[in-house]
Amino acid sequence: MNAITYIKNYINIPEKSITATIKLLSEDCTIPFIARYRKDATGNLDETQIEQILKLNKQFEDIVKRKEAVLKSIEEQNSLTADLKQKIEQSFDIQEIEDLYLPFKKRKKTKADTAKEKGLEPLAKIIMSQKTDDIQFLASKYLNENISNVEDALQGARDIIAEWINENMYVRKNLRRLFQRKAKITSKAVKTKKDEEAAQKFSQYFEWEEPLNRTPSHRLLAMLRAEAEGFVRTSISIDKDEALEFIENAVIKSDNQCSEQISLAIKDSYKRLLEPAISNETLQEAKENADKKAIEIFSENLAQLLLAPPLGEKRILAIDPGYKSGCKVVCLDEKGDLLHNETIYPHPPQNESGMAMKKIRSMVNAYNIQAISIGNGTASRETEFFIKKIGFDKPVQVFVVSEAGASVYSASKIARDEFPSFDVTVCGAVSIGRRLSDPLAELVKIDAKSIGVGQYQHDVDQTLLKNELDSTVMKCVNSVGINLNTASKSLLSYVSGIGEKMAENIVNYRTENGAFEDRKQLKKVPRLGEKAFQQAAAFVRIHHAKNPLDNSAVHPEAYGIVEKMAKDLGIKTNELIADKQKIALIQPEKYITDQIGILGIQDILKELEKPGLDPRKAAKVFEFDPSVKKISDLKIGMILPGIVNNITAFGCFVDLGIKESGLVHISQLKDGFVSDVNEVVKLHQHVQVKVTEIDEARKRIQLSMIL
Repeated sequence: MNAITYIKNYINIPEKSITATIKLLSEDCTIPFIARYRKDATGNLDETQIEQILKLNKQFEDIVKRKEAVLKSIEEQNSLTADLKQKIEQSFDIQEIEDLYLPFKKRKKTKADTAKEKGLEPLAKIIMSQKTDDIQFLASKYLNENISNVEDALQGARDIIAEWINENMYVRKNLRRLFQRKAKITSKAVKTKKDEEAAQKFSQYFEWEEPLNRTPSHRLLAMLRAEAEGFVRTSISIDKDEALEFIENAVIKSDNQCSEQISLAIKDSYKRLLEPAISNETLQEAKENADKKAIEIFSENLAQLLLAPPLGEKRILAIDPGYKSGCKVVCLDEKGDLLHNETIYPHPPQNESGMAMKKIRSMVNAYNIQAISIGNGTASRETEFFIKKIGFDKPVQVFVVSEAGASVYSASKIARDEFPSFDVTVCGAVSIGRRLSDPLAELVKIDAKSIGVGQYQHDVDQTLLKNELDSTVMKCVNSVGINLNTASKSLLSYVSGIGEKMAENIVNYRTENGAFEDRKQLKKVPRLGEKAFQQAAAFVRIHHAKNPLDNSAVHPEAYGIVEKMAKDLGIKTNELIADKQKIALIQPEKYITDQIGILGIQDILKELEKPGLDPRKAAKVFEFDPSVKKISDLKIGMILPGIVNNITAFGCFVDLGIKESGLVHISQLKDGFVSDVNEVVKLHQHVQVKVTEIDEARKRIQLSMIL
């Protein structure tokens, strides 16, 4: 089996497309580049399909490497038979390969090894042949200085048989299936810790049992976290009698004294070897699936957050609200650069609202502020009400934005490099302002795990999580495109083909030589070669460039095609851009080349109609219910406006404008069955909800979208 055949077993994609994709990936092409600019080669595969091919190809390569290592190890032990070699070479099931390797694995000395050293392996083989009925007499022949009686001889033989049963591929494979179908997960409280305050959030798992294959990812991760923190103990089990009956039917073929000894060995093998190993495997597999589900939800939430509507290049006054320490205020220009900062104290204990109003009004006028961005943390609602009382001389939009992760950014090296002479409070307020103008550009500076849009992100496989989140950020950055002359190092590092070191080189070059005038100038950046230019060029934009195509998603390799289109119409390139009537006259088939086919040409025409179009919607002001300022203001039955601020497998959380978010359980999203929360709601979606339960002591609010 080759990689192409292996991949085709898992996904329904034409072989030609898989082959072309693997070739492009092997040439160091990025997923965004392949999806956008090599559609004709791949048959119009999207990023998700290309990513699937990448992962499956890596999986295939890992299996091949593992098989090579297994074969080498067995061969070094002089135990590699032609039959075993063929089985390993033909298998592409990693579990099957490990089962074949199990008898040859280096391990600690076992009971079976000790019994073999005492010369009991022939006795074990005779018993397994199940052809004799005088076991006592047979065993007596194996007494020696190390074996003093018949029972010791039979025990040693049973130890050897137990190990053979444990290494039996048929037994392991079918027992594994039995666990996958029928295993139950059980959790019980640790009595000495169940009364601790920290344990109460896991109280539902103090006495819990359910089928493992029906346990949702969030519940499994919650149980495993409770176990990791020492509050419960979990176990995986199936019906013991059913398991033993299956093994006996598979192994015992007689009804004599041999079968009695084998039956005892089976019980020992199951209890001591098979059950611990298979139950652990089953739990590990369930954990891996739960991790994948949690990471999938996190990635989808992150993508929605990164692609949240931007306000655009506006002058913004940003406020990081607070009580005793005051509200940190910053003024930013259209590019997000800091113009001014100070602190106001409109709330208790100072209550200097009059002075604060004068300062805000003065800053709005002095810095020509067009919008105000308020963080949604402590004192957010009070600050929003305070700002809306101010009579400005011109219309000023007021937004409340998520400040999740702002403190992480403000304490980071990135923030210190940007604002070496300012403290963390200023950096946090700047981040709150920039999130309004361009959420994507600002949030890429923060470790995605700190943004707070996932579930159990610290419990899942951290390598897998990082890879998936990095991939998500890259997709988002490249789907939007970036301004080459204003993008930060963090933002540039996610551009197709760039990376962290190259991003630093680009910023240094820009600092030393001034703004880029065209895309070709990228080639002058140290260490940015032809390959990196090919991958990156179309994802960066240069506003007001000499060549208008430099501010579009048209790849430089296609500039000649666009110029020919314009020439054929008797106009200049800049006259063709955004002129739908002239673009409609173009016959795509005329411009197909060896490298760019009909799909590529159609994309070029779409881009020419709306060059550099930002796929994100524009930011809109949202109004919370002014009568609700804290949880005690809520009443059962209230219908309130809210913003979806987190999505999980079991529902979504909604910001009502107070400190505590409310939960809309998946069953309350709409009438009828819902299998995927994302089918109904998206992050930052504006929704109407009904309050159904309030637990003020535990700070929990239950909501429904079925009004």
